[in-house]
Amino acid sequence: MTLFPQGADWARARDAAGLETNSHEDMHAGELETSILLHVTPSVVQPGNETADHIAGDRTHMLSLGLAKYTSTGVVGRPSLGTADKGARAITNFVDGFASYYGVLTR
Repeated sequence: MTLFPQGADWARARDAAGLETNSHEDMHAGELETSILLHVTPSVVQPGNETADHIAGDRTHMLSLGLAKYTSTGVVGRPSLGTADKGARAITNFVDGFASYYGVLTR
């Protein structure tokens, strides 16, 4: 069994994709997730994502209060920066990165 992707895998994929946001400000429905969806299945990305950016920097009590206390739309990030090309690069990086995990599982 393996857990993938882990934090370092996400960081490498973000770098490979050339994302402008970091993992804290781009937590949910932001640049990374929108990019992946635009690449894999663009029909699920709702119109208006270009103007739906929402930064919720201090989320100290999110696990206690829930995401709704920090965003009314579910977005914490910058979906306006998402592109299909960034999504393709992130997915390619994830696939390539999984090789080492697969190697451990198949020894």
